[in-house]
Amino acid sequence: MEILIKGCRVVDETKDFLGEIYIKDGKIADCGKDLNYNCQTIEAENLVAMPSFIDMHVHFREPGYTYKEDIHTGSLAALKGGYTFVNLMANTNPICSSMEVVEQVLDRAKKLDLIDIHQTISITKDFDGKTLDHLDNIDNRVKFISDDGKGVKSNLTMYKAMIKAKEKNLTIISHTEDDEIVLLDPRLSENIMTLRDIYLAKLTWARLHLAHVSTKESIEEIRKAKKCGGNITCEVTPHHIALYDNDYKVNPPIREKEDVAAIIEGIKDGTVDVIATDHAPHSKEDKEKGSPGISGIETAFSICYTTLVKSGEISLNRLSQIMSAVPGRLMRINKGKIKTGYDGDIVLVDLNKKIRVNGENFVSKGKNTPFNGKEFYGEVIATIRNGKVKYNGGI
Repeated sequence: MEILIKGCRVVDETKDFLGEIYIKDGKIADCGKDLNYNCQTIEAENLVAMPSFIDMHVHFREPGYTYKEDIHTGSLAALKGGYTFVNLMANTNPICSSMEVVEQVLDRAKKLDLIDIHQTISITKDFDGKTLDHLDNIDNRVKFISDDGKGVKSNLTMYKAMIKAKEKNLTIISHTEDDEIVLLDPRLSENIMTLRDIYLAKLTWARLHLAHVSTKESIEEIRKAKKCGGNITCEVTPHHIALYDNDYKVNPPIREKEDVAAIIEGIKDGTVDVIATDHAPHSKEDKEKGSPGISGIETAFSICYTTLVKSGEISLNRLSQIMSAVPGRLMRINKGKIKTGYDGDIVLVDLNKKIRVNGENFVSKGKNTPFNGKEFYGEVIATIRNGKVKYNGGI
């Protein structure tokens, strides 16, 4: 199959030009100016073509909590948001502590043939906070381990997990929360665990990826750690970039204005590696009972483009870097750049189109968002995976 995307602005982490993208047999075969191929053509004048987005942190709730979301609805929501690859967390039911659950998830995604998926396995078996034996049975389909949703409380357990992760070429995604301190001081809870995990990662030389960083103190400690070397990366969420002094329930909580400023400065100076949504859909009933989380994958690009690029904080190249290129490198996949030989995964966006958020119109089962009624620029018009249009919003 061949497809030519014609007359668009082509942008990735290094490129920004008017031209075309030619995809053949699922791969980018050519990109440049004045390209002509005798094949299916998408006229993309006034649109921007970027590498489709890669989300390192989502919850599709399958198996076990499919009343909140499932792999089908989550994948459709991802495509509407411009994503073709996501990394699923392990806090399902049963908890993903075995290759059997991984195979179940990957088989489901393969049959749906909507997006590509990586399934994370838990650091500790069934989130018990101590058992690591199950990690011996992981094969090379698993690249990340995480107890996301709760922190690994035991210093000794985390130390041993990092040694095991280094041996098996795994990256630990750390949910930095001390559950003994969080009710007393949510800020200290994140900061103290961030410091601990950075120290252990430097000691063991394990690859550590810090999830949903939200405080100015954590940003500063990560900045210092990177200057000293070590395999440390981090992510921030769209809601922690765009909101402050807001009581909408998420974990970690929405912080203060100075934390947002620190996060944005971290994005600008390279301290922050990735924007990940932490897409966490809930039923209306669960949300009313206090379940933390935001259904965020459908609105992520618009929020980030408006808050970071349209405001003049960063370039569109930098946004592509932290939403596509760097996640692709950390996931060790052939995606995230518009370059010959890379997967033909492209998102077409209209930067001038204004959207008004209405959670009731989400494709996701989760309608939970603090952005209802808010307006942002940058609408996803189409999402292409392996040269095939998987979401068509008006091309």
